[in-house]
Amino acid sequence: MHDTDTTSIVGIRFKDKGKIYSFDAIDIVLEEGDKVIVNTEGGAAMGCVATGIRTISRDKLPRTVRSVMRKATDDDMAVHRENVASEREAFEFCMERVRERDLAMRLVDVETLFDKSKMIFYFTAESRVDFRELVKDLVRKYKTRIELKQIWVRSEARIYGGIGMCGRELCCASFLDKFAPVSIKMAKEQNMLLNPEKISGLCGRLMCCLAFEHEQYMQAKKNMPKSGKTVVTKEGKGKVTRQNILERIVFVDFGDGEEVEVPVDEIVREEKPRKPATGKKKQ
Repeated sequence: MHDTDTTSIVGIRFKDKGKIYSFDAIDIVLEEGDKVIVNTEGGAAMGCVATGIRTISRDKLPRTVRSVMRKATDDDMAVHRENVASEREAFEFCMERVRERDLAMRLVDVETLFDKSKMIFYFTAESRVDFRELVKDLVRKYKTRIELKQIWVRSEARIYGGIGMCGRELCCASFLDKFAPVSIKMAKEQNMLLNPEKISGLCGRLMCCLAFEHEQYMQAKKNMPKSGKTVVTKEGKGKVTRQNILERIVFVDFGDGEEVEVPVDEIVREEKPRKPATGKKKQ
């Protein structure tokens, strides 16, 4: 018997890569990988179950959460295939019109709503683009609502995907479901060389992993002496010149100009600078 005080929440993804949205699964039995039709602000849409179902109390259910309408049927899958084919054709048509009108924009993706009530064309551009005539071309061709939506280069990288300098698939295209702010300070705190080629992703912006890994680096650095600090080790007293955070090693100069690797656990203590004497001398 279904508990009317609880409901099932499931994560749905609409693109192969991208943000996961929560939906009320109600009484529908779903498994990860199932195709479903859901109710969205823009109407019915097809998505894929990306997470397992979790049960929560109805009184904790956000008012904005919409519901899963049904598992996708064979007819739904046929409509989806038609939409995918339409998106490919629309992409080529739009690219042709962009070139003919010499518009300074880069078309990235096309999305057709499940009920074909609207087509969305995603693009990037360095500056403002007057695409009114382009919209007219698209409306005449497809006889439906047209939306041109400008996205930023991080979103473009997520859509196209690729391999990062680490040799792995881009974080944004594999497991990150949202973009976090990334700062140059994060690169400094992770002892990265501040070379744009070394700390920038394929999108040309600071790498997402700098933000994703930042908290772990800060936690690891907590008990490590900073560069410039004087420490006492089994070998004697020296000054920390740099850190290897991941291996928990510091490099110490004992006064001869050479660096010696010292595991953090072998540091006896960290010398604190003496405070300058205050007060007047007695007469």
